[in-house]
Amino acid sequence: MFKRLVRSNLRRVFTKEKNITLKREIPSLDKCYQEINELGIYLHIPFCEQICHYCPYNKEIYKSDVARRYTKAVKTEIDRYSGLIRNKPVTSFYIGGGTPTTMLYSGLAEILEHAHKRFNIQCDIHMESHPNHLNSDNLNAIVSMGIRHLSIGVEALQDRHLKTLNRPYTVEGVKRTIERAVNKNFACVNVDIIFSLPGQTYHEIEQAGNALVEMGVDQIAAYPLFIFRYTQLGKTLKNSKYKFSSILKRRKFLRILEDIFYSAEYRRTSVWAFTRSGVPKYCSVTVPLYLGLGGSGGSYLKDVFYLNTFRVAEYIKALEGGRMPIALSLDLSEAMQMAGWFYWRIYETRFMKEDFKARFGREFNEIYGRFVKPLSLLGFLKDTGDEIVLSDKGTYWLHALEDIFSISYINTLWGDLKQEPWPEEVVM
Repeated sequence: MFKRLVRSNLRRVFTKEKNITLKREIPSLDKCYQEINELGIYLHIPFCEQICHYCPYNKEIYKSDVARRYTKAVKTEIDRYSGLIRNKPVTSFYIGGGTPTTMLYSGLAEILEHAHKRFNIQCDIHMESHPNHLNSDNLNAIVSMGIRHLSIGVEALQDRHLKTLNRPYTVEGVKRTIERAVNKNFACVNVDIIFSLPGQTYHEIEQAGNALVEMGVDQIAAYPLFIFRYTQLGKTLKNSKYKFSSILKRRKFLRILEDIFYSAEYRRTSVWAFTRSGVPKYCSVTVPLYLGLGGSGGSYLKDVFYLNTFRVAEYIKALEGGRMPIALSLDLSEAMQMAGWFYWRIYETRFMKEDFKARFGREFNEIYGRFVKPLSLLGFLKDTGDEIVLSDKGTYWLHALEDIFSISYINTLWGDLKQEPWPEEVVM
């Protein structure tokens, strides 16, 4: 009840909207892409070899024949967009999942080659991976595709927690995997770990943080265990007596990691990510404008957000039938665009006010200045006049406030789309 009340009041303050409703409408794509000068691309690979019971993302069990049809469908979708985007520069390219490395030898290289032919790609490629897929031959294949930034979903560095998460490897094995990847001369190797796991101790997270630093990992993304009601874990815990870690305990876990990473000369590059000094950050979610390809791919343009259907078979069927696979769209008012921009800049923990003016033609202080002063007095951020920089305290607590929105929205939107491939509307 409390969270619902906070969500409702803040939504009205920042977006001027009582509710946010996505509808089954295909936006005017010609207009959408005429109004942007550059963009990012997100490619979703919705296949896994097993389904992790805590994972909220769109995925299904990998089958080689479906992957081949999916490859053809994605290439068709690329063709549909190439005429709209034309020669506009693509300044970020991210491949997520699911598990992208399931398709190393069943279409991924073909998709990337086609994307390079049809789009003006002016950036490195970032990609997620599974530890069990990173033997020497596969790492060579990844490098040959032009992947320069690699993320490894490790999640824990104690065997008992790997067992809890149903991860199919041991700590000893995954450490060898990390070392192989680190020695492959990627621009950035990121490792994901989860803290605040059931029964996890502060000493265990300290061990994990120190081990990653010692292995020479370029970036660590350390985030708490989030529970989504439509996942297997969410359904199980709903009917159990499991007690979630308090928000204060999660803060202490993160503070332990902050101390380790700052001492090793890592810098904070987002709420959860810490990047070694001098290394370009691995980043998946903060690109201002982007096109989403593949099943469940989301696209965020200047005044519209839209999502492809989550169901892989329906995505393929739509494109094979000459239709766009767009399931839902949302027209974004200026207030909604500004709120979205502000949300992701908080996630990045620092931003220049001039970037807001360049995007919206208005002064940042005019729109959000009234919020900055009290947050500064609380020690949550520093306002230099030109730049806003969040403190560690502000980073944690402001994002905890943002999670009141994001977790609820993901539960509603993704949860509904996983059940119904073509809903008439979703109200958040």
